Amino acid sequence: MRVLVVEDEERLAGSLRRGLERDGFAVDVAGNGTDGLWMARENAYDAIVLDLMLPGVNGFQICRNLREEDVWTPILVLTAKDGDLDEAEALDTGADAYLTKPFSHVVLVAHLRALLRRGAKARPAMLVAGDLRLDQSSRRCWRGDDEIALTAREFSVLEYLTRRAGDVVSKRDILDHVWDDDFQGDPNIVEVYVRYLRRKIDLPFGRQAIETVRGSWYRLHAEGG
Repeated sequence: MRVLVVEDEERLAGSLRRGLERDGFAVDVAGNGTDGLWMARENAYDAIVLDLMLPGVNGFQICRNLREEDVWTPILVLTAKDGDLDEAEALDTGADAYLTKPFSHVVLVAHLRALLRRGAKARPAMLVAGDLRLDQSSRRCWRGDDEIALTAREFSVLEYLTRRAGDVVSKRDILDHVWDDDFQGDPNIVEVYVRYLRRKIDLPFGRQAIETVRGSWYRLHAEGG
């Protein structure tokens, strides 16, 4: 398996290379973010081990750029920054796993093997259906250049429909994925939120993105209506 290590601390980068090579990985090393981003774009790696605080281009931007360019190589972030917000930002910009320095080499390799088992599957932060766009990390929505204000529940319903764009989904499917197991209310609440969404994402733009199918099933058109 071929791994790219992007790390500006030379001693740590060398240690990572030696350790991973002993475990059977082929390893390339980039000492700054600019080189790391170029190598990640140009080569077919099985995984990337990425520091966050890099000269040139930081790790957050590398994650974001690769995902925006549909490069889905699994990314394991290594950082001395120990904080929930940093971890959340790394994961939201496209990282798959996160380790704080100092770390155990055994744990590092276990994370890498887990990522390799999953493979490079597309996991976009931005969901798109035609000119309808949803940013899952910031929970924001646009129709073309117009941003649409949605409540948290409205966003969750639209997010589920957009993930299943083109598919027919039942009212029960939406309830199971958007409301929790303790929900004991009227299942027709789904119809209420679909109506709210149509007033916001369809009617002002002359569109019909959300279609009702056979009374209690719904489909969001893959091209946005």
